[in-house]
Order: sequence, then structure tokens, then C-alpha cells
Amino acid sequence: MAEFVLKYADARGLIKQEIAEAATEQELREKFTQQGFLVYSVKPKGKFDQLAPSLTGANRKKKLNLEKFLIFNQQFVTLIKAGLPILKSLDLLATRLTDAKLSPLVTAVRDDVRVGTSLSDAFARQGVFPPIYVTSMLAGERSGALVEVLERFVSYQRMTLAVRKKLIASLIYPTLLIVLVLLLVVFLITYVVPQFSSLYGSMNAKLPFLTTLLISVGTTAQEYFWLGVVSLAGAAAALRWWMQSESGKERLDWVKLKLPIAGEIWIKYQVAQFARVLSTLLLGGIPLIQALETAAESVGTRVLARALESTRKSVREGQTLSSSLAATGVFPPLAIDMIEVGESTGALPAMLGSVAEFFEDDVQTRLGAALSLIEPAIMIFMGIFVAFVLVALYLPIFSLADTVGG
Repeated sequence: MAEFVLKYADARGLIKQEIAEAATEQELREKFTQQGFLVYSVKPKGKFDQLAPSLTGANRKKKLNLEKFLIFNQQFVTLIKAGLPILKSLDLLATRLTDAKLSPLVTAVRDDVRVGTSLSDAFARQGVFPPIYVTSMLAGERSGALVEVLERFVSYQRMTLAVRKKLIASLIYPTLLIVLVLLLVVFLITYVVPQFSSLYGSMNAKLPFLTTLLISVGTTAQEYFWLGVVSLAGAAAALRWWMQSESGKERLDWVKLKLPIAGEIWIKYQVAQFARVLSTLLLGGIPLIQALETAAESVGTRVLARALESTRKSVREGQTLSSSLAATGVFPPLAIDMIEVGESTGALPAMLGSVAEFFEDDVQTRLGAALSLIEPAIMIFMGIFVAFVLVALYLPIFSLADTVGG
């Protein structure tokens, strides 16, 4: 008999982990499934602990190409619907994938499935696939509707990618404009202004205060240009390191949340993503408490993850989802109201889908309005700055011309 680390959910939705003995992983999984438990994973105790650093720790640093992952899932669903066994489908895909990161992961999944590991557990072992994907696959295996669950995930992934592409496309032009403006400012300050400094220095002219101030800034910036570049690079590296820490991520999330206009757009986008994930999981047959746990692991913000963890505890104690979300103080009132209606009518998954669509559209509208104001603001700033530089640099020339003319 071998020892296994078993993670499962009981009839009340409580997630437990324990060490159990069995001849094989499959035997232990079937034993607990027959007792009415929802089995999440079964892992050999000693063997997996040794492999964990190589399989899980290393792979967590990798990031999937979401578009190629979507293509893989579309092909996987097509092969299964065509009647091919899961192992044969994985064999075909593992040898034909062109993505250097995804191919070895699928190969490892195929090898695990070949020795009797369940499909969901095999994907979970890689430590890089989205929690919603693994949980949805687990529900599909248990219900016998794997194809339907995978199709639903493909639909979810397609909509998520479409929203993300729209947001990125909306931000490209303003970002490019800001970068060009910053480069122009640096060019004027570090190159053009020092040229005028040399000119006026040779003329021994008395310079106005604005010109003196601008030339002082320009010559200092030119003299310490590379020191400034190195300092900025060091500050950026330190900021990036801080942002990767747990405290930094949570603090940054709170800063984003408190921003006047961007904060509202950001939290609505996060709520839309959460609603989309939860709707997909509930439609796949995952119980609400387990769905909330997976949703908390799937969201990209610590603030929302903590709020969902608090929500999960309240729901487990008998509170409604809407009241539990409202108690966190993070979710917009309109989202709470819509979820409450979905709960009272018994159509929570469909209503969550409506929440996701509504807030995604709202984010697009508000982001478009904000960007339409940012672009003129950038141009106005650039015009004022250039005008200031021109006036400050050419003012002595006008003064000299008046002196000569007099």
C-alpha cells in the first residue's frame, strides 16, 4: 500500500486535505468519489514531494501564450468530439504543437494520463494551467460531460481574449503619444537648451530669469544624463521588485482602487473578469463554494482575492452571495443588485454572465471617454512646454535686437 496526499471537498463544501493509503491513485480516487466527495487531486506523497520543485515550482514561472492555449483547446475538443480517446488526442497534439512552452507541458500531461492519472490531476500537476481550467475539467470528468465543459471554457477564453485585445488596442496610441512627448522633452532639455547656453555664453549677455533657469536645468541634465539614466533604471528595478512582493502587490492594488477615474475603470474590469469566471464554473456544475475558491485564485488582484476569500467564508456560514460580496466593500452596488436578482430568481450563472457583459461594455465606454480627454491634455501640455522653451530661449535675442536697434 502506498501513501497519497488527497485533496477533496465534502458534502458541505468544505475543502480538506489528508494522507490516505491505497494500492493506486485511481483506486483511492474511485473510493472517495463513491462516498460522495468531490476529489480535486491525488498525489503520491513521497514521489510528488520530490518532483514538486521541478514540475510545479519551475513551471509556475512560465506563462502560457493564451492564444496558442486557446487553439490547443479548440483542437482538443474537436478530436474528442470526433471519437478519439483522450490519450490518443493528447498524443497527436503533443507531437504537433509549435509552441515551445506548451508542447512539453502537454507531453507531460499525456505521460501522466498514460500511467492512470486523471486528466484534471495531470494538468494540475504542471502548476501553470489556469485554476478555472483545471477545476472545470474536474467537473467535466465527474459529470461525464467533459466535451461540454471544455467547449464552455473555450467560449470563456475566447471572450476574455477579445476584451483584452480591445483594451490593449485602446491604450496603444495614448502610450505611444506619451513616449514620443517624453523623448521630445528630453531632447529639448539635454541637447537644444545647452546649445543656446554656449551661444549666450560667448555673447556675455545678461540673461532674463526664465532663460537662466532653463539653461541651468538643461546643462545640469546634460552633465548628469547617464547618471540619471542609471538612477532611473535602478529605481525602476527596485519598484519592479517591490511590486512582485506580496505586500507590494496588495499596496499597489489599493493605490489603483483609490485613483479618481482609473480606479473605477480598473475595479469594474476586475469584477467583470470575476463574474465571467464564476459564471463559467457554475455552468460547469461546480458548487458555489468551490467556484468562489477557484475564482479567487484566478483573479489578478490581491484586493479582490482577499474579498472573495471573505465572501467564501460567509457563504459557507449560510449568507447569500450578494450580501457577502456587499460586506467586502469592494464590489460596485450595481453588481451586487444584479447578483441578488440572479440568486432570488434561481438564474445566478446567467445573471453573472450579464454582469460580465455589462461591466465589460462599461469599461470600454469609460476607457474610451478617458482616453479622448488624455490625448488633448497631452497635446496642450506639449504646446505649453514648447512655447515656454521657445520664449525662454529667444527672449535674450529679442532684447539684444532692441538694444542694437536703440
